[in-house]
Amino acid sequence: MPFDFKKEQKRLYLPPKTPEIVTVPPMNFVAVDGRGDPNEEGGEYKRALEVLYAVSYTLKMSYKTDYKIPGFYEYVVPPLEGFWVQPGVKGFDYSDKSSLLWTSAIRLPDFVREEDFAWAVSAAEKKKKLDCSQAYLLALDEGVCVQMLHLGSYDSEPEPVARMDAYIDENGYENDMAGDRRHHEIYLSDPRKTSPEKWRTVIRHPIRRK
Repeated sequence: MPFDFKKEQKRLYLPPKTPEIVTVPPMNFVAVDGRGDPNEEGGEYKRALEVLYAVSYTLKMSYKTDYKIPGFYEYVVPPLEGFWVQPGVKGFDYSDKSSLLWTSAIRLPDFVREEDFAWAVSAAEKKKKLDCSQAYLLALDEGVCVQMLHLGSYDSEPEPVARMDAYIDENGYENDMAGDRRHHEIYLSDPRKTSPEKWRTVIRHPIRRK
């Protein structure tokens, strides 16, 4: 049975619909950075997703090739994630997505090394005829965070974010978003196959004691 992060680490991927505080362990990702509206057809974000999935599935299926990764085990590719910031704006201005800076990412098992990642990028480029040079191996340690499951469209996120802010304030914390500590989303629904009111998204913010 392939290892499934969503099932084995439910607290990280299936939190309640109310805010909670969680300590997130260090993780590795295949990541691509970009800027602009993620909804733009043929835009930078859409191209980034092609690269992420190409590299992710190349690593997942590596055991069927001549390239062998030490410590490899079969696994389910984890859900797409996004780290977002909007310079000069407190929170987010959902009416101006063109100014968004984002890192789109997919988690990788800990056995993936730098050399394995480089092999996967090269192999994905050859097989998919796709430029994957923007992909990089991201090591991230978010630590203490507040999170909750949001049901609905991305544009309706201000309401759950406000609940998260109130919750951490009541519990002696404050947001700690700077540098690579950003507004974090984990996408549990495929927006191409699900209506917006049923989209399931984990919203996670890094926090610190006041």
